[in-house]
Amino acid sequence: MMLRATVRDCLYLNWALPAAVLPEPPAPLRYQLHPWQGEDYTFVSALLFYQEGLHVPSVPLLWLTYPQCNVRFYVLDGNGIPSVLFRTMMMPAWVASGIRLVMREPAASARLDFPRPSRKLGEGRWHWRVERAASRARSCPESSLEVTAWQGSPQVGYGPRVGSWEQTVEYFQERPRGYLPDGGELRKIDAIHPPAAAWPLQAEVGEADLLSALLPLGDGARWPALHSVFLCPEIPFAFELGTVARPQVVPGVPQAAASRSAARRRLPHYRAPIGEPIGAPMLRDGAESARFEERLREAAAARERRGAVEVEDDAAAVEIAVGA
Repeated sequence: MMLRATVRDCLYLNWALPAAVLPEPPAPLRYQLHPWQGEDYTFVSALLFYQEGLHVPSVPLLWLTYPQCNVRFYVLDGNGIPSVLFRTMMMPAWVASGIRLVMREPAASARLDFPRPSRKLGEGRWHWRVERAASRARSCPESSLEVTAWQGSPQVGYGPRVGSWEQTVEYFQERPRGYLPDGGELRKIDAIHPPAAAWPLQAEVGEADLLSALLPLGDGARWPALHSVFLCPEIPFAFELGTVARPQVVPGVPQAAASRSAARRRLPHYRAPIGEPIGAPMLRDGAESARFEERLREAAAARERRGAVEVEDDAAAVEIAVGA
């Protein structure tokens, strides 16, 4: 199923966590690891945004707009492609039930109060709040996440570095695949989007018991200070939902190590034509829509044809054939 939407005012809150305190991802996924201070770290993000105009291209008049918060891990899939593994997706109750029924996504209901920074640049500070009601079925008390952010110079806080500020933003943005656990299977999402502008922000996290409720850390670990924060005013998306069974891992076959070179590799995706501004609204009608659809197919095919992903080991670079 192909879907389109425009993500607006998307706040990226990024943390670096020791991989040892996190649950193992479902096979064939593996965490994208970065050595820092003698431990292997991986990244976890909370994205807070408005999903605007979500629709099936063949039925453009039926669409949904709603706020959403998702929590994601940064992983490599079985082909070594930088991807995300969704921990949860929170949205208003009136949307969550339909998303669970139609798309079989792990949608949870929550109260979300988000600003629109791209509409009110002069306000200085913006406030986001996510509240999840108590659940007797899950034995979960009421929990919340509250964030205040403002524009500032690019900063990287607690955790390993993945390059320059531009490379850091690219690391979190350029993820052509997402995965959703669904029983004994993984549901795959292939996503294509044009390059998106990103505003560097500084942020303060107030109430944050929602994070611990959604992702309890092992060994008594606590959530650290933020690694990085930025906001994307507009990201037009096209994505396709599918299902991929978990393959059996052959004993004795080594998995390639994650690396910063793999993360920083520029991934193919749809790019706006010359003269079209970055972040331009997705085309919706007539011949233009057909041409855009063709570009999406070409970009997806090009991504599958990519021959290899470079992965650095401590001693040498190895090459993994994608799709081999």
